[in-house]
Amino acid sequence: VQLVESGGGLVQPGGSLRLSCAASGFTFRSYGMSWYRQAPGKERELVAAISSTGGLTNYAVSVKGRFTISRDNAKNTVYLQMNSLKPEDTAVYYCSAPGSWGQGTQVTVSS
Repeated sequence: VQLVESGGGLVQPGGSLRLSCAASGFTFRSYGMSWYRQAPGKERELVAAISSTGGLTNYAVSVKGRFTISRDNAKNTVYLQMNSLKPEDTAVYYCSAPGSWGQGTQVTVSS
């Protein structure tokens, strides 16, 4: 199993970023996928999750209405669209499949 995140970076408050996670080594379309994040000194937390077909999604209260998780099963890729970013969204964001983690991508929200 390999999960490779991309799309992180530095953005000003109120800005947007789209994270991507390219998956390989398993039957992507059969599994739900998730995004987690970990800020310095804090525990890793679930940000968003999506079912195998994309029909069901779930969000942390802190990001609901600002973030959107989606997937393209033809491309074996899951996305996290992040809008109206806040400094408290600063963290390393990880893609997750059952039993596996990506290496993470840094998102920094700062003016």
